[in-house]
Amino acid sequence: MLAIDAIDTFYGETQALFGVSLAVGAGEVLALLGANGAGKTTLLRSILGLTRPRRGEIRFRDRAITRRPTHEIARAGVGWVPDDRRLCPTLTVAKNLSLGMKATGFRRWTMDEVTELFSPLKYLMAREAETLSGGEMQMVAIARALLGAPGLVLFDEPSQGLAPKIVGDVMAVIARMRGEGIAAIVVEQNPDVALAVADRVVVLARGQVAWAGTPAELAADPALRRQLLGGLQ
Repeated sequence: MLAIDAIDTFYGETQALFGVSLAVGAGEVLALLGANGAGKTTLLRSILGLTRPRRGEIRFRDRAITRRPTHEIARAGVGWVPDDRRLCPTLTVAKNLSLGMKATGFRRWTMDEVTELFSPLKYLMAREAETLSGGEMQMVAIARALLGAPGLVLFDEPSQGLAPKIVGDVMAVIARMRGEGIAAIVVEQNPDVALAVADRVVVLARGQVAWAGTPAELAADPALRRQLLGGLQ
């Protein structure tokens, strides 16, 4: 679904990513872990075309998207659930959801399907987004991404600021997406949350891939986990 080949990404003259390569298959969940400043969000921004790599290549469904504008990448089927949700605060939940609807080469979820996943949405449609709790905003952000017919969804800190029950609901939806063939990259500061749902793990350190493997391999080696994740544990 996605292949990243040796990308270097900069902010001005400051390099943030150094030769990062990874791949994500259809229906696969990749946990992207690392300390603050490791380059996780920059990698998501590089995929989305918000901070374009200076070198290397990104391919989505075997088509180069490295130099394509963000709106074209979204229309190709890449969804995004940002850490700050990015809802339009004075618009209703229904309007925020409708803004995400678009046709891609993938199946678009219906309003009935997303309200089945997140039942509270049924009773929030007329509410303005700025009146919602953090958990309710996250439900809207994820539902909006699904209504955009994605083949890949990028999650930036999906558990941030949420109650444990809502975190469990969000991870259950990511697992459901896997069953629908939708790929996901999950950036998390809480490794246990991400590892519980991931098929594979990539750990970034100082803008480089420090380790790649499976959750089982990481769980089987506590010393390696401490070395890679340190204060995140």
